[in-house]
Amino acid sequence: METMLFISDILLPALLEGLVITLQLIVAAAPFGFLLGIGIAVGRTYGGRATEFACKAFVTFIKGCPLLLLLFMLYFGLPSVGISFSPFVAAVIGFICCNAAYNSEYIRGALLSVKEGQMIAAQALGMTRTQAIRFIILPQALRRAIPGITNEFIYLIKYSSLAYMLTVIELAGAGKIVATKYFTYTETFLFVGLLYLGLVTITTVTADAIEKKYAVPGAMGR
Repeated sequence: METMLFISDILLPALLEGLVITLQLIVAAAPFGFLLGIGIAVGRTYGGRATEFACKAFVTFIKGCPLLLLLFMLYFGLPSVGISFSPFVAAVIGFICCNAAYNSEYIRGALLSVKEGQMIAAQALGMTRTQAIRFIILPQALRRAIPGITNEFIYLIKYSSLAYMLTVIELAGAGKIVATKYFTYTETFLFVGLLYLGLVTITTVTADAIEKKYAVPGAMGR
């Protein structure tokens, strides 16, 4: 009985508050990470030498830098040069950068898979290079990159827990606070894990539906 009261009166309300913050982090970071990833992928594939170098340098840095270290640099390091962010904003910026770097790799691979002849054909029909990329090549590439992009979204759900290191009390952070205060580590982290599992499951089912809807005809046996 005491356990049930603890779960209903203390644990679940705290975790639900943390879940709201987790969802806010994801909703704030995912769209910008996706759009920035597209820009970086296009820049690396079709940009000039300077653009390609800058995009490649960004991706290399983000892939080589642990996300936690990146968050520390954004929140604790930048104030030394006069740039300060709130914990939430610093976490979102870090997640956007990480999400964009990996999304760009999926999208760049998909761009390279589109046959070069389509660019030539589009330009022969009077399209500019930019129009060909925007209306012909990129739509095909994004459809092919859906599995990778949705997989990266799942990673975003899980590494959003690192925001707690910047004092953002999201789902994992709320669970840690409750577990430490009441010494209920097993029950608390079990519920935290179940909530993360629920988020990942919903994302996976949605991603499968999107992938089936927008799958390239003839690809992978479809």
